[in-house]
Amino acid sequence: MSSNNSIIAGLELAQIGWVVPDIQATLSFLQDTMGITGFPPPEHVSAQDLNMSYYGEVVAGDWLTTQTYNGGTFIELIQPLSGQSMFHDYLAKYPVGGTQHLAFRLPVSDFDRITAGLHAQGYILMSEVDHPIARMAFFDTYQTLGVATEIMGITPEGWTAIKQMEQQGNI
Repeated sequence: MSSNNSIIAGLELAQIGWVVPDIQATLSFLQDTMGITGFPPPEHVSAQDLNMSYYGEVVAGDWLTTQTYNGGTFIELIQPLSGQSMFHDYLAKYPVGGTQHLAFRLPVSDFDRITAGLHAQGYILMSEVDHPIARMAFFDTYQTLGVATEIMGITPEGWTAIKQMEQQGNI
């Protein structure tokens, strides 16, 4: 695969996604030991409710998640519960958890161009979500980067939500 530099030039690192086996233990460590605050209580999420694809199909899968804004980047924690998803796959391969994805954001108007470029280079789309605040695509870049890559195409409503989250320190 050729260099991604021309495809992802200008993207902004927006989020670090950690998949963990015990979200409460991770929250305790980040808050009590590292002083990273602002995490709301973990929320139960269903892939079906989000219409989130897993290798092209929406399948049963659920997890707990929470997110905070810290030092210019969102920190997302995900604990898979049941079913299938790229998060479940990651925890099955790495039972102690770890950084599963890095998310890069840009205006939604550039989303198709960026994702088409990653497809053209042979990166496999693992998961996709079309949400009112963002279109999100997760690519298998493990061999290249050691983590998955999320491309977030932020809608106008999404930019407003992001500013609110940044001001609040969490979502």
